[in-house]
Amino acid sequence: MNMSEGSRDWGIRLLALGIAIGVWFNASVEDRLVSSEKLVEANVSYNRPRGFVVLDPVRNVNVRLIGSKKAIRQLNPYMVDVQVDLSQRQDGPVTISLGQDNVLAPDGLDVVSIEPNTIQVELEREVTQRLPVVPDLIGSPPAGTVFDEPEVFPNQVLVTGPESQFLKVQSLSTAPIDVTGHLSTFEETVAVVPPNPLIQIVQPSKVSVRVPVQPRPAAGKDEAQERKDKS
Repeated sequence: MNMSEGSRDWGIRLLALGIAIGVWFNASVEDRLVSSEKLVEANVSYNRPRGFVVLDPVRNVNVRLIGSKKAIRQLNPYMVDVQVDLSQRQDGPVTISLGQDNVLAPDGLDVVSIEPNTIQVELEREVTQRLPVVPDLIGSPPAGTVFDEPEVFPNQVLVTGPESQFLKVQSLSTAPIDVTGHLSTFEETVAVVPPNPLIQIVQPSKVSVRVPVQPRPAAGKDEAQERKDKS
């Protein structure tokens, strides 16, 4: 290869490098200067007044954001949050108008719109009280055995929730306890199950259940005892 061919080869390489740099520079400038939009489904969180709960809260709204192409490309829905401050301290419906101040998003992004931009929630007073726990026994006892009334320790737990819910809920249940195959008295530690998502277990979240198991009395003995009782 002579010198002229070598020079031409280097010239082609430099030209290709220049083109690559130009493409990169243009793309970089476009990323920084050209704007783009994106619609994301954002989570809604509530700063509720002390002593109140939010019934049927709106969980998500759609937020349209605008920013550089790079910022929009890197945007994920979990990076956007809509926060609502509730100041009303009385039962009843609350209407909230959502605006840019409610949206937490990465720097360099602006809010174009929120859909819906008005939401309504219900506030209700929060009550804390103790409710009795009833064990949930499942399965069939082995032949020749009988189960006495189970014992729960502690037999009440502290729960919290909307005041109206305690008019409907009189007791709590445990997770299922299978009695199948138990020939003698046994004890299990099981979770207490909230009756619905609005009621939360404060403490304790688990209880001990003792299930007494005894041999079933013979038929003859029962008849003799029955005659004795009648005499």
